[in-house]
Order: sequence, then C-alpha cells, then structure tokens
Amino acid sequence: MAKKGRVFSGIRPTGRAHLGNYLGAIKNYVALQDNYDCVYCIVDIHALTTVEDTLNLKQNTHEMTLDLLAAGIRPEETILFVQSHVPQVTELHTILSMVTPLGKLTDLPTFKDMVRQHPNNVNYGLVGYPVLMTADIVLYKSDLVPVGVDQAPHLEFARETVRSFNHRYQTKVLIEPQMKSAEVPKVLGIDGKEKMSKSLDNHIELAATPEETRQRVMQMVTDPQRIKRSDPGNPDVCNVFTLHKVFTPKEDVEMINVECRKAGIGCVDCKKRFAENLNIALEPFRAKRAELAAKPDLVAATLNDGARRARAIAEKTMEEVRAAVQLP
Repeated sequence: MAKKGRVFSGIRPTGRAHLGNYLGAIKNYVALQDNYDCVYCIVDIHALTTVEDTLNLKQNTHEMTLDLLAAGIRPEETILFVQSHVPQVTELHTILSMVTPLGKLTDLPTFKDMVRQHPNNVNYGLVGYPVLMTADIVLYKSDLVPVGVDQAPHLEFARETVRSFNHRYQTKVLIEPQMKSAEVPKVLGIDGKEKMSKSLDNHIELAATPEETRQRVMQMVTDPQRIKRSDPGNPDVCNVFTLHKVFTPKEDVEMINVECRKAGIGCVDCKKRFAENLNIALEPFRAKRAELAAKPDLVAATLNDGARRARAIAEKTMEEVRAAVQLP
C-alpha cells in the first residue's frame, strides 16, 4: 500500500516511559506507521536544554529505545534514531537561526513556560529550542508532524521559518510542514491533579513489574468527593475511571460507570480491577521489552541503522541548503 507522506516526531530520552508518554505519543507513533513513512527521533540534544546532569543520558536513551520498540515501532520500515547521531541537524539549526528574529522566540508561550519552570537555567539552547525543532522536521523533508494543541505554536513557528528561509534565498528547498492534529489526552498522574510526570513522581511506568504497578494504582486518587464506601461516586471526575476506558473491556467499563454512581462498587475494588486490567494489557509489551533488553547489541544496531538512513536524507537536504545559501 502506498504511503500518504512522511511523518516526523521527536521524543525526549527521559528513561523508561510511563502511561502518559504512551497515551500521549507512543501509541500514536505506532498507529501512524500503517499509513505513513515515519521518522522518529530520540532528541538527546533537546534534552540538554533543561538537564544539567547528563550522567544518565545514554542509559535513558537506551531505555526509551526499548520502550519504543516494545510498543510496536517497526525499524525495518520506520527510521528510528538518536538526534545527535545525525550532525547535519546542528548545521541546519545554525543556518536557520540566521533568519529567525529573536523576538519571535521569546514571545512563544512555551518559552515563557520553560522560563518559569527553569528560572536558574535560561540558556541559549532553551531560547533556540524551536529553531532546533524546526531543523529536525525540515531536515527530513517531513510532510506532516503530529502535534497536540499545546505544540501548535511551535509548528506554526517552523512553518514561518521555512517561509523566511525560502524567501530570503529565493528557493523552494525546504518543505513547509503541515500539522497532523493528534488527539493527545492529558493523562493525570496518581495524584489526580497534575499531568503524569517523573519529576513529580506521580507516574506509572510501562515496564514496572505487575506488583509495582498494582502498588502505584492503589495510591491513585479517585473521586475527591467520595469519602465513605457508601457514598455514591462520580466516574466523570475520577482519574481511575478515565484510564479504565483505555485499558478495561467495554462491558466492565459500563458496569463500573453504573455501579460507582450508586455505591455498588467501591474505589478500592475499582482500583484493583484497573490494576489487573492494566497488567494484562501491558503483558505483551513487557515480554517484548525483556526480550530486547537481553539483546543490547541488536538495539544498538537498530539505532545505528536508523541513523545511517536518516543521515542519507539529511545530507541530501543539506547539499540543497548549502547551494541555496551559496556557501562555498
């Protein structure tokens, strides 16, 4: 079947992925492979903008690779690689920075958010993050980029940067990427308030053991208004029920929805059922991950091959960019 175009997306090497990573990005990555040529990048250079201690960067990259492959990324057809293994991206980043007004970067809402989160580490790389992201996308002549609403300003910035470059150098070398809207749910952590995050320690890792998973699920906050077992609950505001709808069979979801509202099922039993269903759903992933973890040379070879294929595309693009800029 002919593919519809090329998709690009990058993911930070934060170590072992959690449910938020999976539902927000990885699940979509896997599905897109059926209809698109996919290029997926583990963005280790991007990670440097907010990480001061890089001692675990290599291991975190390896862990993320295991999760992507175990979740269903097919490296025989999809290009999977590490950002720093394709040095052409930093060259293009530098060239694109010459057509980027500083004011546009500092006006981006995401930059302002990052300044609030990292007030003591507002570095040049953090300011130029969207330029590097643009270089990632256009280096591989990507047609589509799957993004959620919160990332839309970055993609529009990328489109404007492409137009600025092509206009300044009177060329059509760079392709203006289109947004592929992605239904990216906001997955709350076990606290039921904040987005699932490792930094907040409110996450559930995909690769956790069944017992570790059960323990984390039992810590989850449910309906905050339901105090006693006899109190009727409201599944519409319950984080556990939200995840039930993803990992629990439909008939059980319908039963929980009805019984919770009339106190026919308590929160403890609801969480036990969810932990059981989540572990069942993750069992194939965990088995595949364990198999891959036992073959580190194979995983490294997969990334090396992905980088080789990515560099072939990147160098061709850079030859066109250098010619357009008339670099000697």
